[in-house]
Amino acid sequence: MRTNLAWSDKVPDRNGTKVVVQDVAFHPDGTQLVAAIGNRVMIYDATNGTLLHSLKGHKDTVYTVDYAHDGKRFASGGADNVVIIWTDKAEGILKYTHNESIQKVAYNPQSQCLASCTAADFGLWSPEQKSVAKHKVVSKILCASWSIDGEFLALGMFNGQILLRDKQGGEKALIERSAPIWTICWSPCRDDQIDTLAVGCWDRTMSFYQSNGQQIGKDRKLQFDPCSVSYYHKGKYLIVSGSHHKASLYTKEGIFLSDICDTGAWVWVAKARPKTNAVAIGSDDGTIAVYNIVFGTVHGIFQERYSYRENMTDVIVQHLMTDQKVRIKSRDYVKKIAVYRDRLAVQLSDRIIIYELSNETSYDMHYRVRERIQKDLPCSLLVVTSLHFILCQQRKLQQYNFSGKKEREWILEAPIRYITVTGGAKGKEGLLVGLKDGSVLQIFIDNPFPIPLIKQANAIVCLDISAKYVFYREKLAVVDDCNNCLVYNLVTKELLYEEKGANSVAWNNEFEDMLCFAGNNQLKIKTGNFPVHSQRMQGFVVGFTGSKVFCLHALTVQAIDVPQSAPLYRYVEQGEFDLAYAVACLGVTESDWRFLAWEALKHMTFDIARKGFVRVRDIRYIELVNSLEATRKAQEAAHPTPEVDKKNRMLMQAEILAYQGKFQLAAKLLMDCDEVTRAIQMFSDLRMWDEAKRFAAQSKAIDVKQLVQDQAKWAEDVHDWRAASEMYLASGNLLKAVQIMGARGWHNDLVEVVQRPEAAADNQVLALCADFLYKAGKFKQCRDVYVKIGDFDSLLKMHIDCQEWEEAVRLAQKHKDRVKNLADVYVPYAEWLATQDRFEDALGAYTLAKRPDQCMRLLAELIASAVAETRFKDASYYHWRLCDEMLGSVAATSPESVTADEQKVLVNALQHEVNGKIYYAYSFVFAYTDEPFTTLQPETLFHASRFLLNVIGKDRPPPGISLARVVFTLAQHAQQLEAFKLARQMYERLHQMRVRPEWQQTIDLTSMVIQTKPYSDRDDLLPIDYRSSSTNPLLHPSNGGDVCVVSGHPFVRSFLSFDNLPLVEFAPTPDLSDEEAVALIETLPSTTDDSGGNQDAKWRTKDTGNGQSMQLNDHEEEPAMGNLFERALNKQSGNQRGSTAAYRVL
Repeated sequence: MRTNLAWSDKVPDRNGTKVVVQDVAFHPDGTQLVAAIGNRVMIYDATNGTLLHSLKGHKDTVYTVDYAHDGKRFASGGADNVVIIWTDKAEGILKYTHNESIQKVAYNPQSQCLASCTAADFGLWSPEQKSVAKHKVVSKILCASWSIDGEFLALGMFNGQILLRDKQGGEKALIERSAPIWTICWSPCRDDQIDTLAVGCWDRTMSFYQSNGQQIGKDRKLQFDPCSVSYYHKGKYLIVSGSHHKASLYTKEGIFLSDICDTGAWVWVAKARPKTNAVAIGSDDGTIAVYNIVFGTVHGIFQERYSYRENMTDVIVQHLMTDQKVRIKSRDYVKKIAVYRDRLAVQLSDRIIIYELSNETSYDMHYRVRERIQKDLPCSLLVVTSLHFILCQQRKLQQYNFSGKKEREWILEAPIRYITVTGGAKGKEGLLVGLKDGSVLQIFIDNPFPIPLIKQANAIVCLDISAKYVFYREKLAVVDDCNNCLVYNLVTKELLYEEKGANSVAWNNEFEDMLCFAGNNQLKIKTGNFPVHSQRMQGFVVGFTGSKVFCLHALTVQAIDVPQSAPLYRYVEQGEFDLAYAVACLGVTESDWRFLAWEALKHMTFDIARKGFVRVRDIRYIELVNSLEATRKAQEAAHPTPEVDKKNRMLMQAEILAYQGKFQLAAKLLMDCDEVTRAIQMFSDLRMWDEAKRFAAQSKAIDVKQLVQDQAKWAEDVHDWRAASEMYLASGNLLKAVQIMGARGWHNDLVEVVQRPEAAADNQVLALCADFLYKAGKFKQCRDVYVKIGDFDSLLKMHIDCQEWEEAVRLAQKHKDRVKNLADVYVPYAEWLATQDRFEDALGAYTLAKRPDQCMRLLAELIASAVAETRFKDASYYHWRLCDEMLGSVAATSPESVTADEQKVLVNALQHEVNGKIYYAYSFVFAYTDEPFTTLQPETLFHASRFLLNVIGKDRPPPGISLARVVFTLAQHAQQLEAFKLARQMYERLHQMRVRPEWQQTIDLTSMVIQTKPYSDRDDLLPIDYRSSSTNPLLHPSNGGDVCVVSGHPFVRSFLSFDNLPLVEFAPTPDLSDEEAVALIETLPSTTDDSGGNQDAKWRTKDTGNGQSMQLNDHEEEPAMGNLFERALNKQSGNQRGSTAAYRVL
């Protein structure tokens, strides 16, 4: 770091009074400088020091000035107790007074609020206020500063206190020190997480505080009384001036860096000029001056590691390949930096520190201290090696070990302009030194004698030596002070070539023949003897590794990728594949690697070709190279003739061209070699069918139809289904084409296939088409196909799935002999009918399907549903139907042939018949008890109730039958019909049942009323058995059923009125067949015989008025014949008496 004086002005004493520069302030844009000098406010041009204005508004010494943040106003205050507001045009616009002298004025950096401080109070004024808000203090205010956000005002007091107030003047915190606080300043850095207040105290310390009053770190000791502390360079540094007659630069942590100037008098104020590196100072002798601070570039580089200084005290080491950075904090002024391999040397103000990497990996960035050399060794250049560091002072080089001992010294003939370490073994490294007289020397640190390399007329600015892969380096590049880049051959000392407009140069440390140089905002790269490649770049070249050029611009090193394609292609054109491969290794694109590999392969340079394909990780082409190399070795081992060798080369070139995608050229070579079959096979493998067909047609070596088949298979493999189906059709493979069309849903194409003549004879193809059409819902076309192939089962299935039942049934009836199983039609039809509540039709369909089991199942479900819904007449009907179905399922033709299972079926059938009667009778009772009204006669309900109780007896009633309803109905109508005995019995029985609550009162009242009636039933209500002519009670006394208590003959009832019908059951004689008996029964009696008989028949009738009788006539006088019928009836009734009735009315 160095400083230079920009301008200065010394104000002379006035009237014998000493003039002191009390305060200065810059315009926010840095163009003007306002100074408080004597009793004047003086305005300077900040650039050249021209005095613009000298303002006389104050009557006494001016102590303080400050500019508003927008630059439109500035304020001044002094010993006359007056604060004056000035415009930027030096016009006073407002003034106000305090009771004491004005010690400090400070503008809020975010508003127009002005703080004016005195010995007794401080005031806050803004243009929006009509008056100044003043706040008392206990001690004299010496300094003041606003925080960068304008929220806090810090006040430094004579008694050592620091008051922290908010922008309304309210107290926020109090800091106490032991001596007067002469200067304070808030940090302007907005990146800091906390606001930092720098405090200069006259106990010769500098300290730092947060906005809450908490101290940051420890006090920094000073050797003087600080008069001014201000931040510089966006808060990165501090400028401190005071009683030591100097203005000095410190870090923002308070670490001394360097002195800016020495004035010989107290420096009361030092302020940084905005947007520049300049600093204005005001001293006690009336001198005002502006100094420019120049920060030198302190950095070092070796290969991919670059180190530089930041914030004057930190060292940043950057790995240029990975862009990793590490910061080393020294907390001292960094003067010089040198880096070499795993070593880093840092020169501080009074010592040199040597760092080393924690491990020797190429990308490690962890440094640790190896040695500390406590010596102040001034130098202009610093170089470090593995075991030494070298200091450069003009013409002298001094070598020290890491213990600080000087081991060797070289004194050269001219001043040193450039020095770099070229590498070497530890303790034997070489240095490349460029002198002002144009000499270039090579120095090995273990050799006291420099080795001259070249000497030229102009001074050396930059130089570098090439990186050779073997034992020595043979090329040297030099940049002189005329901006010429010269390249020498160190073996012959010959100038190889010269380029203009260069300021720096670097060889590629991975390729001998490539260097780059920069100048005139251009980066130029030269490879071998090829033309120079240029691209835009600002800065200096500091390194060249692989395809990356490292450029230094404004302390920042950037890695620039440079293309290596141009030299690669040029080396390939010259057939220098080894050099082309070396260039490619520097970094080229994948396409460049492929280009190199293919070109090397075409020239039979298999090793380079293999390496190229390995780089792009193309296993297939690596195998190709290996295969071609093995083939070539085998061919060479056979010692072919020149003609054969030429053909072998052409075939190999054809294969290479085919792999490159140049198929036409490859086929042409194969044709030239009479290998047409291989050309056709190549096009077939590539699925270039048109080309294959063209070559096949020319050579007639392969059937074209077979190629079409192969093309169709390929189209199918690549999912080109349209092309595949068309090709299969063209080749006659209709089945495969139909499979593809159906899977893709091309139904119109399927219809076209069906209509093709060649498909008419192939039922398999038609059936497959019909299947796809059916799945797609194309039923009309599908129907036509099924009809064409005669597949009525599938046609019926289609109608069934489409619920076209009428058409399905029609087809089933029409083509019974061609339908495999009619049940497949009628069973789904029946199920559909059942879903449509067409149960009768469903039962009929089950019957047609010959599925009595399904019919019975449906009837059982209908019965359960009817009972659950109290549709008892329907339940009766379904019981009857179920009985009929069961009887129809019995296959026996005679009683002797009935099996045990059939016997069970017959018993169940008879039970369903009885249940049908019960439900039918119960429907009358239910209508009476539950419906609003009924049209049934009381006698009908009376007989139906008796029938139910007689039939049910002691058995459990069927589901849904309520005995309470039956008994209640019978009791009501028995009373109504004067069957008081039965009514009394029923009401007693009701008292034992759980009945409806609304019936209970009726039952109780009627039970009491019935007690007044005679305990008897009307005689005309008592049933008569027409077999035995006996009178029966209204209910069977032993619950034996609805039969006569005398003969056991069942009563035959009318299911209209449930009254007993005058009918008896009889059986014909054994010698009379059933057919004869039926014929006799159906024969009407003759009306010609007066006696009612038939002369031709064997019987006669007689009507006595009370009934009809029939008498058989055998033309013989048998007096006992009239009793035969009665005897037969009595015999039959005798067999039935005393047993439970089991009967059926036919």
